[in-house]
Amino acid sequence: MKHVLAVLVEDKPGVLVRVAGLFARRGFNIESLAVGRTVDPGISRMTIELEADEKTLEQVVKQLHKLVNVIKVSNLTREPSVSRELVLIKVRAPAASRAEIQQIVDTFRAKIVDVSLQSMIIEVTGNDEKLEAIQLLLSHYGILELVRTGKISLLRGAKTIRNGEGKDHGKNLL
Repeated sequence: MKHVLAVLVEDKPGVLVRVAGLFARRGFNIESLAVGRTVDPGISRMTIELEADEKTLEQVVKQLHKLVNVIKVSNLTREPSVSRELVLIKVRAPAASRAEIQQIVDTFRAKIVDVSLQSMIIEVTGNDEKLEAIQLLLSHYGILELVRTGKISLLRGAKTIRNGEGKDHGKNLL
């Protein structure tokens, strides 16, 4: 089963290497990884997606908690959350194909972010199913290059993961 972990860490050099090293040493494969700053100064958030059974996941979480710079590990797998990923797709696009490609882009609420004489770069965000579907449709024209950011996720509603604690801000939201 795929699991999504939100890991709050101190924003210090080497933390990403230590987390990735933990996965490598234990033989766990990271399916997706995204890291960035948070609203809290000095704290970064890693969103890690991995394929694991419950026993393996429990072991991963315990090992992450042992790392010095890890503040909080939250399993978002069964929590109501919003997850997205960004993909840039460079597709072969001679003039004769551009109208068809534009229709696909519009249908998926994507954007064309670059155009040259023979290609287009398309930006699309969404869940795995949406990204796979547009990739399949665009493969008919010839995908020249593709890059994905890694999944990012936030809990739905008033609940947040901040300052090392899960908090329900309820009425404090505007």
